[in-house]
Amino acid sequence: MADANVRFHDRLNDFLPPAQHGRNIVHDVSRRAAIKDVIESLGVPHTEVDVILVDGTSAGFEHILAGGERVEVYPWTVAPPAARHLRPRPPAKPSFLLDAQLGRLARYLRLLGFDCHYLNDIGDAELAAQAEAEKRVVLTRDRQLLKRKRIRLAHFVRHEDPWQQVEEVCREFDLVPAFAPFTRCTRCNGRLVAVAKEDVIDRLEPLTQQHVEHFLQCEACGQVYWHGSHVSRMEALVERLRQG
Repeated sequence: MADANVRFHDRLNDFLPPAQHGRNIVHDVSRRAAIKDVIESLGVPHTEVDVILVDGTSAGFEHILAGGERVEVYPWTVAPPAARHLRPRPPAKPSFLLDAQLGRLARYLRLLGFDCHYLNDIGDAELAAQAEAEKRVVLTRDRQLLKRKRIRLAHFVRHEDPWQQVEEVCREFDLVPAFAPFTRCTRCNGRLVAVAKEDVIDRLEPLTQQHVEHFLQCEACGQVYWHGSHVSRMEALVERLRQG
């Protein structure tokens, strides 16, 4: 039997049983295994990996293990800077694709001005194909989805609370400099444009007609927005993220 010793670093241990955290894992590679297959068979999606060292030398996902190797696997947060980096560099203002578990996160990201598609009625294969075709960053809590080869840039969302998810994603992709609050429809992701009051007045409640003068409307679905008390609350949340 041919074995390789595999060790995962830092937050990659999130995907392992507690007994394996920070430890060498002996894995059978007698059946000619690529490193990507070995890593994912141990529970870690390839999208979370940035650097792989085999006996101290950088390797790609396609590298074949023969047995006897010492494999070190790093996330981007602690990856050796001089090594070969496998994780694509995120754009300064990424576009996102979220699966069915992250609807509230999608609304928050749209509120912050990010192009964010949320799909709750699509299979994993179709979602992966769309992410590849549109060059979108996949956000999900489904680690099996992240093992699909077509998905290259993604993030496994650790938190369950939607607001903590927002904070997590903002840190992960350094989103604060790209904030453009209140420029996208939180309902459908369309762009918001200024609209004359007379063009939407028949859709307004009497008190809104009386006290509000400035409105925005979604170019895609027609939803109308204005500065109410809820906007003040959202502005406070945006500022909290900036300061965070």
